[in-house]
Parts: sequence; structure tokens; C-alpha cells
Amino acid sequence: MIEKTELNSGWTLHCNDTGRPGLPETIPATVPGCVHLDLLANRLIPDPYIDVNEITNDWIGKTDWTYRCTFEAAPDDDTVQELVFDGLDTIAVIALNGEEIGRSFNMHRTYRFDISGLLKVGANDLAVSFRSAYAYGAEMEKHYGYRPNNYPGPGNLMRKMACNFGWDWGPTLVTAGLWKRVRLESWDQARLAETRVSATLAGGDGLVKVHARLARHGDAKPCRLVATIGGVTTTVAIGAGEDTIAFELRLPSPKLWWPHHLGAQPLYPLTLELIDDAGGDLLDSYQRALGFRSLRLDTSADAHGSAFTFVINDVPLFIAGANWIPDDCFPSRVTAGRYAARIDEAKAANIHMLRVWGGGIFERDEFYEACDRMGMLVWQDFLFACAAYPEEEPLKSEVEAEVRDNVVRLMPHASLILWNGNNENIWGFDEWGWRPVIKADESWGLGYYLDLLPRLSAELDPDRPYYPGSPYSGSMEIAPNADAHGCKHIWDVWNDVGYEVYRDYVPRFCSEFGWQAPAAWATIEESVHDQPLTPQSNGVFHHQKATQGNDKLIRGLSGHLPEPQTMDDWHFATQLNQARAIRFGIEHMRSHRDICKGAVVWQFNDCWPVTSWAALDSAGRRKPLWYALRAAYDPRLLTIQPRGDGLSAVAVNERTLFWRAKISGRRLRLDGSVLAEFEFWRLLCDRFEAKEFPLPEDIVSPGLPKEEVVVVEMLDRRAFHYFVEDIELALPAPRLSVDVAASDGGFAVTVTAESFLKDLCLMADRLDPDAVVDTMLVTLLPGESHVFAVKTAKGISANDIVVGTVLRSANDLVAGRQ
Repeated sequence: MIEKTELNSGWTLHCNDTGRPGLPETIPATVPGCVHLDLLANRLIPDPYIDVNEITNDWIGKTDWTYRCTFEAAPDDDTVQELVFDGLDTIAVIALNGEEIGRSFNMHRTYRFDISGLLKVGANDLAVSFRSAYAYGAEMEKHYGYRPNNYPGPGNLMRKMACNFGWDWGPTLVTAGLWKRVRLESWDQARLAETRVSATLAGGDGLVKVHARLARHGDAKPCRLVATIGGVTTTVAIGAGEDTIAFELRLPSPKLWWPHHLGAQPLYPLTLELIDDAGGDLLDSYQRALGFRSLRLDTSADAHGSAFTFVINDVPLFIAGANWIPDDCFPSRVTAGRYAARIDEAKAANIHMLRVWGGGIFERDEFYEACDRMGMLVWQDFLFACAAYPEEEPLKSEVEAEVRDNVVRLMPHASLILWNGNNENIWGFDEWGWRPVIKADESWGLGYYLDLLPRLSAELDPDRPYYPGSPYSGSMEIAPNADAHGCKHIWDVWNDVGYEVYRDYVPRFCSEFGWQAPAAWATIEESVHDQPLTPQSNGVFHHQKATQGNDKLIRGLSGHLPEPQTMDDWHFATQLNQARAIRFGIEHMRSHRDICKGAVVWQFNDCWPVTSWAALDSAGRRKPLWYALRAAYDPRLLTIQPRGDGLSAVAVNERTLFWRAKISGRRLRLDGSVLAEFEFWRLLCDRFEAKEFPLPEDIVSPGLPKEEVVVVEMLDRRAFHYFVEDIELALPAPRLSVDVAASDGGFAVTVTAESFLKDLCLMADRLDPDAVVDTMLVTLLPGESHVFAVKTAKGISANDIVVGTVLRSANDLVAGRQ
């Protein structure tokens, strides 16, 4: 059996710039980790997430560093001994006992070095010297020539996490280090060098396909591979002259794996054991938990253009999704527990797909394992984003190596439903002015997206779809961001116009769209210490990375909410506007379910405390957007949408059972008096359907638009329609009463409306940074009550629920300003 010795302790860090003042010669280091974390742990740098400390750390990424450790081992002529690095970030020379054994050029690969003849008895010295990514990037620009890049730094000239060099939501923190685990592996006859496993359906049976490649040592001997899953065992003989093998297992009638909103996620443990025929010794083993489901991506032509529909277990889905970025600028800090907590938050927001975006990383195994368990679908980008990429050597070989590594590693996961070639690069070439910059004989990445990546995907993982890019319209003959074909990004809405423009688009699938807002108040206070805090104060402004981001926040309020005059109002108004913009866009797209089959909001999470498009900030605190996503992605949605010259209530049903219920509605004054009403006894919305119900003329025809609202109800779902925006709406000053009672794990805060209250939010982190509230964005008619469940260990009373600070609504932003 392979003997694996972890080499994750006893490391030290050394700065190769001997003239750097204030640094000790030897710095205790943690592996997995990176230089920034080691310097931070030893109090040698200020926390780059705090205030404007990011800029004081620029020198780290421009410096060369060496990690060293000593480990005990012994040479053995009868065994192969290999050093295995699961992740090296990025440009490194590895030396053992003073002799170079290899080099790395790729953060996204596993490296394995045979050191059988280099070990000595007793202590062995291992050194990994990292070169500055900036210095290497400068060399590569001379080698390849200039290639356009939407963001600073040479991330497109090497295989390193692109957003390390800064993004419009992320800081510039250029890392180096051993970011994944290190080990010494010893083996004496054979090992599984590559194991490719896929699980699909063949009729009613589960079909497991296994392709294995062996590495051998010494005289090749016969062995066998024993595969077991769900009580089914298959043994395959491997002759002395063989080093590759392929076979299938059939599991009769397995339970199907479903995304979480449709069913359960049964997982079947697969075990492969490589056994020596002569002595029966176990040489190597492989374990994965497999889920069985069918999968295809329908891109067929239809009356509207061409589809972009994920079909799982023969069910065409509407994808309720969000984009996922690295959850920390220093990925080694993200634990399995943190992955699980973030994915659980996405699930609780009714998200059932996360798109792992191409400017980050292939996440660690724990991410995909958690998605398998939780029924969270994964769209995986290959790692190309917002830039032109050379296709010449050495980059081309590095791309192929990393794709082989990661496709083989990730393909067993039932949650993974797409390999996507790139993020915005084809669009960038077509529309961002790259064409005149890139010479006719220069490569820019298209060969990766249309040749290399689909070829490798088909070779290694033919049962999973590949798509060339996001956005992409299915053909280079069609504009890449067309409404009628493929997947679309909608960014003019945030960058140039108001969110009402979402209704101008009915895409086949929207894989990116978003709206900004600041982080939770407690997160801002933890990361910025400006006195006073203002949107333009140094720290707050530094934690806004988008070009003219604060200006766009204010411009986006225009026509919807008044421009805020205080920091408290700025914070709440921009968060509220973000939540409304995205809910508006999602409900519009879902109401056109027959054409549009997915909405993937930008973005779910953050990597540091920042004003961004995220629903969950870097501390894991929910912004109002999180609650808006939960409502907009509710598998049973009731929404009011314009249709022709009128309005229709649209019921959207993503459940497996039909939705049949009475639908009723009223046109009301804001004081609650009824002006018109209707009742229709049975509206039937079948599963996976959007059903429109035209509202009667007297419901949709206001007498005093500024003072009226339409409320439509279907069972426990409720939808509102206003005839004017809040800035014109005659919202009264908020009148309400508050009662607080202890409950399990916290408190029940009951708010009773004495006036119409629009989008009522209890900002729990203003009570306690660790508090979590179950609901937000609640609209109450006069006389109605709502109970907010607040989880907190801190005692609170009704006096703590301060209206205008802790308890906020649109009313206190606009009342009296009409």
C-alpha cells in the first residue's frame, strides 16, 4: 500500500530580499498557506483587509520568497519515493538537499517529483523558492507580446488566480506559497496514476465508467482492480504488460440524485482497490461518493432562436443561480466548514446552482463534495476571464496540464453540470476594442475555447456538456451576447441605465447580471475605522473597487429613491436598491420561463470586506439582497408583470406538483381602504410552468397613482404593484409598534403596522454583530403584523429596536419628501 507522509509542519519562510528592513531572517510558516498569512500571523504586516492597509502590502507580491522544511526519510532501492505538491502558487523552484528537482509555473496543477535517488538517511532539507509573479509576468510579456487585459497585472500571461492582481470587487494581494498540502509518497510495485470516474444513467440503471492508468516500478507484475459500489463488485485483471484499463459497472435501479429543490441527493460510495495478484497485497485505493443522474444541455434551434436549457433526469430546469468567486483572497483560509456554511446559505436563499467563475480557482474537493451532499449544482468555468490569452508555449502546455488535472479530479461529482470555456473573452474580443489591438497573426485564446478545451473535455469527460464561453451565442457568426441564443450577460443596467431596463431583455439564459451595495454595517465597522464614516471617507472609498462605483450607486437611485444625505441613509438606500434591482430582474426573467431558462446573479459571496454585487458579505453576513434572492427564487413565485397595455399576475411553479389555488386581488389606498377587488376561484399552474392571469381593468386603473397599490394573493404568496416609484409614492411616515419576547436561540420581534410599511427590514447586526434575522423586505398593510425571528446570544428589548437605525423601511427614506 502507498505510504503517505504529510509534510505540512516545520516550515519556515525567508525573504530573498536581504535588504528588506524589519524582517527576521527566519519566519515561522504555516502550510497550506501563503506569504501574506505568515507575515500577518507573525505581526510583521498590518491586516490588508483593514482600512487602506492593502496598499502597504504591495511589496510582498514584488518580492521573492523561500519556504524551507526538514523531514526524516531514508533511501530505499525497492520503493519509489515522490514529493507531491497539491498546489504551488505559482512560479517556483523546488530543491532537495541543495539539488533542484523541479519547477512549477501553475497554481492550478498538482506537481509530483520522483526523489528516489536523492533522499539521504535522516534529515532531508526541502526548499521551495518562489519568484515574484510580477517579475515573471514582465518576462512573459516580452516573450508573448502585449495582450489586452481588463484588469491590472499579468494574470493572463501565467496560470495564476487572476483576481489576485485586483478586480472591481477585490484587492491587489499577489500571493506566493504552498497553498495546498504537501506529502511524501512511497510505493513499491504499482499505483493508480490517473483514475477517471463518471456516473450516469443507462435506462433505469446506474452506469459507472472507470478509466485507470497505472504507474509501475520494477518488474511489472499481474494485478487486479476490484471495484465496489452499492453492493455490486467487479474484478478486472491487469496483465503484467498493461498499464491502462477501462471498464463499466451497472448498479440496478439506483435512487436518482436531484438538485435540492426537486428531490434528494443519495450518494453511493465507490471503492477501487488495486491488488497484487501474487500476494494479495493492497497496492493503492480510490474512493468517491457518486450520485446518479442524467444530464444534457439543450442548445437546439427553436422559434425564439436557440435554447440554453439544462435538462436533468429529463426535466428541463429553470436555473436559480449565483456566481461564486474565491471566498477569501487567501484561499487556504477557507475551511471545509466555511465551504459548507456558504453553500448552505446559498441553498437557504433558494439558489440551486453556483457558477465557479473563471477569474478565480478550481475550488478544493471539499467545495464540490458539499455541493454533492446539498444538491447544489455547479457550473465550472475554465480559468480564463476578461482578458486575451496567448496560445503559444509555454502557456499552452500549462493550460492542457491543468485542464487534465482538474477535469479528472472533478468529473465524479454529480453536482458538476457544465464545463465553460471562459468568462467574457469572446465578448471582449468582439465588443471591447480588442480587434484592432491584437494583430492578425497573434493568438488571443479562441483556440483554447473552440479547440483545445472541447477536445480535452470530450476525451476525458464525454458525459458532461462543454460550452465555449459566457456569454456566447453558440456560433462565432452570431454576436456573442445576443438575447436569442446561448447565455447572456447584462451589464449596461448597472453601468449605464436604471434597473427598469432589465425588462428590455428576455435572454435565453442570463449567466451574469448584478447590482452593487455596501457590506453589512457591522462588517464596515470591523474593517474601516474612519471618523466619521462617509461614502467618500478614505477607508470606505478604498473598499469600493468598481470604476465610479459610488457614483453608480447614487445614479442607480435616480427615479426610484431620493439621494441620501446621511451615512445611515446611504447605507440602507443603496442596499435596498440592490435588493429591489435584482428581484425586479429575476422576477421578470422567471415570468418568461417559456423562453428564459436561467438567471445567475453576480455575485453570491465576497473575498474581503467591500462594496460589491454580493448577497453575502465577506464576514458571512446577509445583505438585504440575500432575502430578495430567497423571495425571487422561491420555487413558487407570484409576481405582477406588464403584459401588453395591462398587468398580469404570473404564477411560476418549479415544484414537482401542480399549484392550484384561489387567486384574489385588491387595489387599495395606502391607508388600507379597498378601491376595487376581484377573486378567481381556481388558477392552475402546472409544474415547471409560468401561468399568466390578466388583472381586471378596474384593478390596474388607478385613480390617484401616488396613493394606491395593487395586492394580489395566491394561497400564502403575495405580490405588490405600485403605479409610481417610491420617490413619488405618498408613503406615510412609519407608524408602528414593537414587541420583543424571548424565543429559542434569541428573540421574536413583533412589528405591528399602524401605517402602510414598505420593505421593512430589521438590521440585526446593528443589535449584535453576530445576530441573524430570518426575514427582511416585508411590506405590511395597516393593522398587519410580522414576527422577525432574531438569533442572538445578546439580550435585547423593545427599546433597542430603534426605528430609522435598527428597523428600517422605504418609508423613512421618502416620507414627507414628495
